[in-house]
Amino acid sequence: MAAPQERLDRLFSRLGYGSRSELREWLRAGRVSVGSRPVGSPSLRVDPKLVQIDGQPLDHPEGLYLLYHKPRGKVCAHGEPRSVYGDFPAAWSVRRPAINTVGRLDADTSGVLLVTDDGGWLHRWTHPRRAVPRTYRVGLAEPITDGALAQLRSGKLLLAGETSPCLPADVEVLAPRHLRLTLREGRYHEVRRMLAALGNRVDTLHREAFGPFRVDDLPSGSWRLLDPHEASLP
Repeated sequence: MAAPQERLDRLFSRLGYGSRSELREWLRAGRVSVGSRPVGSPSLRVDPKLVQIDGQPLDHPEGLYLLYHKPRGKVCAHGEPRSVYGDFPAAWSVRRPAINTVGRLDADTSGVLLVTDDGGWLHRWTHPRRAVPRTYRVGLAEPITDGALAQLRSGKLLLAGETSPCLPADVEVLAPRHLRLTLREGRYHEVRRMLAALGNRVDTLHREAFGPFRVDDLPSGSWRLLDPHEASLP
């Protein structure tokens, strides 16, 4: 099967390299090639994997699939001073589409985040029917009670303003004020709201795992590219 091809000017625009006029300047200067052959036409259809600029391949034309260890204090929004996107190359935020996190963690939550520019891949991970497990290490203001544990595990806990109860949570008590909590849905601020509904308060929150992904060996604020097998999930 032939490799999928794309117009050169659209490819450069999609990957955030610049405008069509800038591309024409690069073409006139002989900076763009396919294989070892210089390219002269911006409308040429090419295999993105074969295109080079100054002898170097394009920056992940097949898409970006990243594992990121979000630190506390960063927000999952573009254009904010404390944005998580500041930890990635600036060019990735001007790709079309730009990179986005797979779901969000609030500013006071650290841990596992996936990041991609592939909207279909993002949707597959976040669709409710997949029930992707999300595991959190939770620090509480008050010791957890047996009644609260039963409620978390029951599948009957109803959050304020909602009409359907939370799915049953898997709960491991690590210490009186520390839990490991696994959820299979991604409601807004769900962990914090669940504990608040039970009369407690979350003081610290770290997402240890999202599906098969963990950041145990990844320093806070750093990221790595997923390998082809990981990027083929789910």
